[in-house]
Amino acid sequence: MLNVPSQSFPAVGSQQRVAPSGQSRNKVALKPGHSLMDWIRLTKSGRDMTGLRGRLIDVTEEELRKHNKRNDCWTCIRGMVYNVTAYMDFHPGGEDELMRAAGIDGTDLFDQVHRWVNYESMLKECLVGRMATKVSAVIKAQSKKDEEKPQVNGLAPPPSPAPPPFPSAALPPPKDTRPRYDWFQTDTTVNIVVYTKRKIPAAGSAVVDLINGALRIEVVLGKMSYLLHWRLPQEVEEHVSIHTASAVGKIQVVLWKKAKAKWSELGEQLDAHDTFERQKDREICYRKCVLLAKTDVTHDTKLFCLQLPPGTHMHVPVGRHVYLRASVQDSEVVKPYTPVDHTLLPDCSATAGDGAHRLFLMIKVYPNGVLSSHLDSLSIGDSLAVSSPEGPFSLRLLRGITQLYLLAAGTGFTPMARLVHAALTDLPTLRKTQLMFFNRQERDILWHSLLDQLAAKDPRFEVEYVLSEPSDSWTGRRGRVQTSMLTDLLVRPEGSKCLVCVCGPTAFTELAVGLVKDLGFSDEEIHAFQG
Repeated sequence: MLNVPSQSFPAVGSQQRVAPSGQSRNKVALKPGHSLMDWIRLTKSGRDMTGLRGRLIDVTEEELRKHNKRNDCWTCIRGMVYNVTAYMDFHPGGEDELMRAAGIDGTDLFDQVHRWVNYESMLKECLVGRMATKVSAVIKAQSKKDEEKPQVNGLAPPPSPAPPPFPSAALPPPKDTRPRYDWFQTDTTVNIVVYTKRKIPAAGSAVVDLINGALRIEVVLGKMSYLLHWRLPQEVEEHVSIHTASAVGKIQVVLWKKAKAKWSELGEQLDAHDTFERQKDREICYRKCVLLAKTDVTHDTKLFCLQLPPGTHMHVPVGRHVYLRASVQDSEVVKPYTPVDHTLLPDCSATAGDGAHRLFLMIKVYPNGVLSSHLDSLSIGDSLAVSSPEGPFSLRLLRGITQLYLLAAGTGFTPMARLVHAALTDLPTLRKTQLMFFNRQERDILWHSLLDQLAAKDPRFEVEYVLSEPSDSWTGRRGRVQTSMLTDLLVRPEGSKCLVCVCGPTAFTELAVGLVKDLGFSDEEIHAFQG
């Protein structure tokens, strides 16, 4: 993952920028024969991807800067230098985006867009070598800094005294907003309590992993992440329990001791323990999940049910996604997917805890899709790695909403599925939720019958289907998203507060967001899910 100039990346209006105002992350249409699988095949072909015939070298900054052209492009990622010339035509963001890191250290640029991608696996055949450390440059910089200090009789003057502090009455101490934790125990349990110092959702703020005696608790608070991490001193049962007091911002994690013994401490502190930082700066955490079931939804889309490890408690908030990671032909492949509930309709057989121990993913299987084809080939009981929840969507966007409009195309329906359920069950101000669902043919419509059942059951929900390649017997709307369709849908009743959510392929999302804005909706009234 690439440390770099603070220039904006991707550039404003670029093909990869994501914004809550409705702009979606875009991809460039790749030439035939330039898919991810084609790149994997190329890296295994024996071709010299570096131009150094297998040698690894130490690269100076001067040498790195020389390789900044389209046909000779090197970049540095976390101290390692790669020749990405051959990757130009395979990069989903396009040549222009990759060239922004040409001849420089591109770590910060990369982290802003693709921090979840395993670049080491994808570019291992492109490795040129390590950046050379220039000790002399450090010494020169320090010497120059010393020379710039004013001299008095050949000696540097003593440091200026610090100004006296303001009286406490004039300047109150800053409010301490950093979370903290405490713990207590009984004969049978160990209880860790996190005080977040703010209101939090009833579920989804904390992810707990208890694996091989190591306990990891991550609490996500907006864009920030609070992490606790220990090696426990004694054995505990595999399962954990979480109790959340949302109004006061308290989260209690309960562990069950295997032996009735008093603990003198919680154990050895591990990496990043008791740290509070931006979530995007936190290393992505994966855990191994097991495939429990897969069922057909349509002719090319399946519902995958994954079982989380016994010691993991993870509830994915509405509108957030997870990354699936798998090894395909010795290359690591990662892709985001948005979980759905196992049904749109209320189900008495489901318990409140099911959502914290199982994941349901609705995935379209593409014939040439690297990861989707791999998932489809898995047998029940096989495993794959799943990340913690990611994504910028917050239920705060729904506060006070009276009219919720959803524009979805194909599998862009997946974030809408749980959003519909949350809106109908948890939004007291909601008057109407309307989904306009775009597909090619009728057989492509996901959960067609369930959507019809929900519309028949709840008068606040309406769904309309639009097909671009309908059969002669189709009586619904035809065509692609256009102004006339949205004019009929996006109305503003007097005294209403509206939100429009959009998700689908890049071209659809771009066009739909533009049309919605043309109809007078502001950036604050539009949310485009990352595609």
